Amino acid sequence: MTKYQFPEGFLWGGATAANQLEGGYLEGNKGMNLADVMPGGKVRLKLIMTPGFDFEIDKEKYTYPNHDGIDFYHRYKEDIALFAEMGFKAYRMSIAWSRIFPKGDELEPNEEGLAFYERVFDECLKHGIEPVVTISHYEMPLYLIKEYGGWRSREVIGFFERYATTLFNRYKNKVKYWLTFNEINGATHMPIFGLGFSPATEDVRLQESFQGLHHQFVASSLAVKACHEIIPGSQIGCMLIYAPVYSVDCNPENVLYALQEAQIFNNICGDVQVRGEYPAFSKRYFKENGISINMQEGDLETIKQYPVDFISFSYYMSRTEKKVKTEEEKSAGNIMAGVKNPFLKASDWGWEIDPTGLRIALNELYDRYRVPLFIVENGLGAYDKVEEDGSINDDYRINYLREHIEAMGEAIEDGVDLMGYTSWGCIDLVSASTGELSKRYGFIYVDKHDDGSGTLERSKKKSFYWYKNVIATNGQEL
Repeated sequence: MTKYQFPEGFLWGGATAANQLEGGYLEGNKGMNLADVMPGGKVRLKLIMTPGFDFEIDKEKYTYPNHDGIDFYHRYKEDIALFAEMGFKAYRMSIAWSRIFPKGDELEPNEEGLAFYERVFDECLKHGIEPVVTISHYEMPLYLIKEYGGWRSREVIGFFERYATTLFNRYKNKVKYWLTFNEINGATHMPIFGLGFSPATEDVRLQESFQGLHHQFVASSLAVKACHEIIPGSQIGCMLIYAPVYSVDCNPENVLYALQEAQIFNNICGDVQVRGEYPAFSKRYFKENGISINMQEGDLETIKQYPVDFISFSYYMSRTEKKVKTEEEKSAGNIMAGVKNPFLKASDWGWEIDPTGLRIALNELYDRYRVPLFIVENGLGAYDKVEEDGSINDDYRINYLREHIEAMGEAIEDGVDLMGYTSWGCIDLVSASTGELSKRYGFIYVDKHDDGSGTLERSKKKSFYWYKNVIATNGQEL
């Protein structure tokens, strides 16, 4: 037994994204989206972030694992039954925008797409699992990217509002928990994922990124307004990628630099969506970086009037910073810039492992915002070996998750209001950052490989039984 007391009704579960597991990429009248043109393999990020990326498919050069995913589109009943066997209280998932509005700018939605997700929600509810639904998770309709320039265009606000309102009206009796934009603040580093475009040059990256983010802030607030009006008692949150920023040493110059990096990456999006206003420090940052956001009359009032109800976030790693760093000092594995932290070990993909950083993140967020928090992504991407007897002994994943859940328990003791935890990639799926299937996160192994081979057979890893016990005891047995 542990000393930790997780709240009654704590939302234990798992998390996935439509584009990484569904497959059926052209079935049910679905339109093409951003994920459909993202190639597989370690070339993915470099290619899609290169200015001039044409958003076209080239199957002679690349593979496209997102097209097939793990075939959740046809096997969702089987997978949800496995989630239920683990005892999930919640399943955080996303809806593919282009299944509902294939091009993105239509006036009427696609009934086949709406019906598919209705079946998924019904299956979850049949097993007593609360759907936690991300409205936009790295899968913007390709037509909106090519014809409108993604979130560069203010017109997209109206298209998103129509899409979100359609979801709320259709699923108002089935979905209580909603998230607007996945890892919205990641757009400051990689705008193509969240904003649907790659800036033409580095000189305009920040200008275009923050203009696109402003459009998303307005769209998010309009979604909050509609959600509360259409679904009484609903809760709708923002979703951040959060990484505490440490100074590499106690040199005040490095401490100040770490603070400023945290302000820009961790705080701006949270401040706008929770506090309802741009933070004071943003004025100087925008001035010094030549950022001038075009706002329309009423934007700031809308943002102020309709803040989110809670903060959800992903936590994978912390970040260690130094004002001036050499190439040798950089931590190559981390998805954000930073230097290597000598006190931390790293995963198979070089992501530094820092459970204490999660406790720090929870305290920082709750101290700043005083709204409920929800960890909707956390997990370990690793190579898994299937033994001759079919077992998968992923003790490394169990140890990783145990240490992070213990950090959650400590944060709750610190006074943090934490409403739930959904481990990322509860079933193996396509990695967003590398387009690989060999980077496995799940409690459930899927026999699908980077070269496209495999039977798609599902099997339970050792961590499946461990997590089942964690949920059954509400975190008392880790």
